Amino acid sequence: MTTHTAACTLNSPEDTARLAAQIAGALRPGDCLLLEGVIGAGKTHFARHLIQSLMEEPEDVPSPTFTLVQTYDVPAGELWHTDLYRLSSLDELEELGLTEAFESAICLVEWPDRLAELTPAHALHLTLALDPEHEDRRHLTLRWSDEKWQPLMERISA
Repeated sequence: MTTHTAACTLNSPEDTARLAAQIAGALRPGDCLLLEGVIGAGKTHFARHLIQSLMEEPEDVPSPTFTLVQTYDVPAGELWHTDLYRLSSLDELEELGLTEAFESAICLVEWPDRLAELTPAHALHLTLALDPEHEDRRHLTLRWSDEKWQPLMERISA
């Protein structure tokens, strides 16, 4: 399987929100986004704006840091937002039902390194990196193997 990459610079939180909304419009049940980056890189900001752009009436989107999972019913289907930072074992993923959600829901996963061998092969990896010279700027690298992401990548890079 071929791995593809793309990269862009997000110059402001508003740029990040716009990209999140663009990506949101293409998501369907079974799609999985893996959000990687250090604390403060903007993973939750990206996820919050993606989720809100899918809601008929935008509402507060709390970070799932302590609950591990927040679920939302959006017109496109069920959406799971997970933060695995505090995950202590893979057994907890089974208890949460996350592996089943990978097949039936739109899933946004922060700290996906905790998934280990349970990482979905069809996922889109988004890595946000801080810019040491500009506080609000982020560098985003996208990585995917599943060809289903190619049309989205062409659309957002146009």
